[in-house]
Amino acid sequence: MVDIALDPNMYYRTMSTAQTLHKAAELGFKHVELSPNTEFHLWHHYPKGDDQFVAELKQASKDTGVTVRTLNPVFNWSSTDETERQAQVRNWRRLLELADQIGVREIVSEFSGNPNTPGECEAQWYRSLEELAPVFENYGISLNMEAHPYDFVETQEEAYAIIRGANLEWLGYEYCAPHTFHLSKGLGNAGEMIRAAAPKLREVHISDSYNHLANDGNRYIINPPGVDARVHQHNEIGQGEVPWDEVFSALREINFDGVLSVCIFGWHEWADEMNVRVLERLKKEFNQ
Repeated sequence: MVDIALDPNMYYRTMSTAQTLHKAAELGFKHVELSPNTEFHLWHHYPKGDDQFVAELKQASKDTGVTVRTLNPVFNWSSTDETERQAQVRNWRRLLELADQIGVREIVSEFSGNPNTPGECEAQWYRSLEELAPVFENYGISLNMEAHPYDFVETQEEAYAIIRGANLEWLGYEYCAPHTFHLSKGLGNAGEMIRAAAPKLREVHISDSYNHLANDGNRYIINPPGVDARVHQHNEIGQGEVPWDEVFSALREINFDGVLSVCIFGWHEWADEMNVRVLERLKKEFNQ
C-alpha cells in the first residue's frame, strides 16, 4: 500500500509548519512531506527548527493524526567550494537530528551540484555521503535521491548509476514525475524509467509538466537564446504532458509501496482544489 503525502509548500506563506498538518487533515491527507521553508529548513541554510518548533509539530501530528512522513531538504553538499561543502554537511547533521526528534525515518533530497562541473561535484557528493553515512545509520534514517534540472546529474540513468555506486542499502531513488522530460532528454518514457528504477524506487513526486524539448525546443521561449537555465513546472495532473496512465500502470506493475508526494507549486489561489483532486485520483489509481 502506498503512502500519499502532501507537500504543503503552497501554504507556507499563510500558516506555520505545524498548521500545515491541520490543513493536510482538512484536505483528506494522512501524511505530509515537509519541503524547504524559512521556519524549518530553507534551501542551503542551517535548519532553524528548535525545541519549541519540534514540540508544536509533534502536537499538531497528535491532534490531527497526520504524520510527517518525509522531509525534503536541499543542501549544497556537492559544492566544489570545500568550505561551503563542509557547512552543508553541518546543515545535514542538524537536519538529521531534527528528523530523529520528529520521528521521521525517510528523507528525499537532491544532489545539489553544478551541471558545468559534473565530475568535481560527483566527487564532492560521494565525499559528503561518506562523512554523513554513519549519521544516517545511527539514526536509522534512509535517504532517497532525485536527479534535478540544473544539477550536476539531470537524467535518471546517471542518477541511478551514482546511487548504485554508493552501494548502500538505505540509499534509494526518487522518481520526480514533473522532471520526466529532463530525466529522459525529452523522450518522456516514464513507464520504462520507473521499471528500470524499481529495485531502489521508494518515492514518486506527483505533479505535471510540459515537455520543454517539444516543438524544436520552442515549447518555452527563454531570452536570451541559449541562456544557462532550466525550465519545468509542478502543475496539477492534466496540466502538462506527463503520461500518467503509463506512470500509474508501471507503478502497479512493480508493486510500488512507497511514498507518493503531491507537490504542486505556484498555484496558491487554487491550492485546496488542486490538491484534493490529485489526492482523489491517487486513491482511485491505487485502490485506497
